[in-house]
Amino acid sequence: MADQILSQEEIDALLSAMDSGEIDVAEEKQEAAVEVRSYDLTAQNIMERGQFDALEEVYDKFINLLQASLTSLFQRAISVKIVSRETVKFGEFIKAFSNPTGFIIVSMEPLIGSSLLAFEPNLVFSLIDCMFGGDGKPMEKIREFTLIERRMLQKLAIAVIKDLETAWDVAFTLRPALRKIETKPEFVYLVNPSDQLIIVVFEISTESFSGNIHLCLPYLMLEPIKDQLSSTYLREKDRASSFGDEIRKLLGRTEVNIVAELGKTIYSVEEILNFEAGDIIRLNTGPQNHVIVNIERVPKYLGMPGVVKGSKAVQINEVIDPDRGKG
Repeated sequence: MADQILSQEEIDALLSAMDSGEIDVAEEKQEAAVEVRSYDLTAQNIMERGQFDALEEVYDKFINLLQASLTSLFQRAISVKIVSRETVKFGEFIKAFSNPTGFIIVSMEPLIGSSLLAFEPNLVFSLIDCMFGGDGKPMEKIREFTLIERRMLQKLAIAVIKDLETAWDVAFTLRPALRKIETKPEFVYLVNPSDQLIIVVFEISTESFSGNIHLCLPYLMLEPIKDQLSSTYLREKDRASSFGDEIRKLLGRTEVNIVAELGKTIYSVEEILNFEAGDIIRLNTGPQNHVIVNIERVPKYLGMPGVVKGSKAVQINEVIDPDRGKG
């Protein structure tokens, strides 16, 4: 046949090879298996490395302040340390807590939004027991907080928030304030369930008990100041501070010319050419007028001329405002 691709001899050889097993007709080309993962854009960590490095300084200072405050408040050695840092969705975070939990909602002016302090129930009961002179032994059964216990929790929260405000001064000036106390997770609303939180867990421990405080900072709340919290900003600030100190030291040893201007007047060139020895030049100021003190030809002070221990002197009475007369 004209359109036959293989000859009869080739077809016979192929059939013979198939019968003998030299060619496996069941063998198919297998492609390498590709692992497919679902990718949820909203679940990924949206924070870049180094974006919030300044928070580490805040945490370190907060630990020291809180440890000192709690030790003083309860009159016993209390240890505070960080046990974890993570970024999770608010919806996932709040589901991990049971009722009751000491939720402290904290405003963070001038930032928009609130942060959250979550006290685990065992820790709340132990700390309150210490406030009333107990040893803080954990309770066998968790129950609802009484009215008195809620008030004691509020007192404790105010002390913790005060330490948090002081700790933030190392990075950015904030005014944290207690907004609300809740004990039921379903009544706590900080951000949308899908929004990201920075979660830092602090362990509070003594010889008798231990428990955790969860500090929650919404990413959206921190976004307006993320540049000030970045590692780049910290390096620039340290560099500027270092250079500033060096410049101040150099300027402090620099010598400058100071000239006290007794007065001035205007003459024509012809009049100046006709000056002779003994002529008197009239100035625009008198003995009761201020003289101008110039530093490197720049007017800086107003003063009164006089004599001190036989030497001519000027007493500075006023600093010249460079913006005077403008506008």
